[in-house]
Amino acid sequence: MIRLNKDTPSEVLQEVKKGDLVTDTFSKTGLVEEIETTDDGLYRIYNFHLVTGRTITIKK
Repeated sequence: MIRLNKDTPSEVLQEVKKGDLVTDTFSKTGLVEEIETTDDGLYRIYNFHLVTGRTITIKK
C-alpha cells in the first residue's frame, strides 16, 4: 500500500500506476482507477481517482 500525502516524494507520486493500492492515511483507501496530472505553473497537481469513487489530490 502506498501512502499519499504532501510529504510523499514526487518520484513516488510519478511511479503510482493504475491498479495500485493507495491510502491518504485518513478515510480514503482503494485501488487507483485513473491518474490525472496537471501543472498550474506554481504546483504540480496529482489527482488519483479510486475505484471507490473518491479522489486523492496532492499538490507538490
